[in-house]
Amino acid sequence: MAKSVIVIGGGIIGLCSAYYLQKEGHKVTVIDKSDFTSGASYVNAGYITPSHIISLAAPGMINKGIKWMFSAESPFYVKPRFNADFLKWTWLFKKASTHKKVESSINVIKDINLLSRELYEDIKSSNDFDFFYQHKGLLMCYQTEKAGEEEWKVGQRAIKEGLKVENLTKEQVQKLEPNTGINVNGAVYYHSDAHMTPNEFMSQMKTYLKKKGVSILSNEEVLDIEVSGNKVIGIKTNNLQIKSDEFVIATGSWTQELVKKLRTKIPVQAGKGYRINVTKETGIKIPSILIEAKVAVTPMNGFTRFAGTMEVDKINHKINPVRVNAIAKAAEKYYNGLKIEQSDINNAACGLRPCSPDGLPYIGRLSKVKNVTIATGHAMMGWSLGPATGKLVSEIISDKEYSLNIQPFHVERYS
Repeated sequence: MAKSVIVIGGGIIGLCSAYYLQKEGHKVTVIDKSDFTSGASYVNAGYITPSHIISLAAPGMINKGIKWMFSAESPFYVKPRFNADFLKWTWLFKKASTHKKVESSINVIKDINLLSRELYEDIKSSNDFDFFYQHKGLLMCYQTEKAGEEEWKVGQRAIKEGLKVENLTKEQVQKLEPNTGINVNGAVYYHSDAHMTPNEFMSQMKTYLKKKGVSILSNEEVLDIEVSGNKVIGIKTNNLQIKSDEFVIATGSWTQELVKKLRTKIPVQAGKGYRINVTKETGIKIPSILIEAKVAVTPMNGFTRFAGTMEVDKINHKINPVRVNAIAKAAEKYYNGLKIEQSDINNAACGLRPCSPDGLPYIGRLSKVKNVTIATGHAMMGWSLGPATGKLVSEIISDKEYSLNIQPFHVERYS
């Protein structure tokens, strides 16, 4: 049965939800507090990452975070603050950072990533889209033997999961990237991954949705949610009052505050990441993560993107020049001859990634209000998991069989 659906949030998760909902015949409206041109969906590394089988909440991350807290250039930073939501999230993160939790989530993360890659390729093969998409894999490049050994352990675990992974020597990496002067001791090469140019896809998806009759409403911030009995019947924004049958909350880092209006707790913290775009030719052909520096390198359509840091802080879009410079310096250290211009550094942008405590997204219905579906908490895999999440959201609202078991993504697992 066709329903009217309001999707709150116009990032990759919101637009992909709208895409699959309209395919099921629903009347869809997408609203966002921004103008649909900025945020994490536009500044990410553009990776589709079945290789990322280890969740952010992993053993040792707390100790690394404490150590990195004292370095202004560290790739992972948690800013301490006396805030109840933050303190609870930190405690839950620590609780989830165990070998048992990581092991139990490996299959879950791999399967939803593989589904999403397949769905991206389905969208790409349709006549409605012509976005940049390449399946070249991902090089996890290291300069120290210790980093290489740790990554190869992950690679061997990925092989057990059926992924194709190679442990490459320095010479093999240089052969794959002959025009970069790459300065590494080796790399673990995951053949499973693909990459894209995010802003290109987002633009084409918005155009497609409008053409299909989806309403796209920008600069509309949700101020209140109207509940009657066990259902939401409408929302109030700064300009509008809208009623609907179903509601999807895909508001990323803002989700925790919004669902409080429904007397629900969904722990999410904002993890800020930065990107630098380099338009001059770099010679880089294969996406890479520079392991020690935690910098992602992506050859996109017309430029190379260098992205990095996970800065867990209260919601803000302040650019920290020290961290941006650290990304540029790290990139130049791994690629001999690369020089990132100051103008490119000055044009850096940031985005906020919604981090759940256990590294798994929240996808599913709320129990207290029967017509609200949550889709958030994807951390650094938001871009990768966009289509899979959108497909699951559509299946939930359309009462169809799910493409995956959604129990691991239970939205009230911390209530």
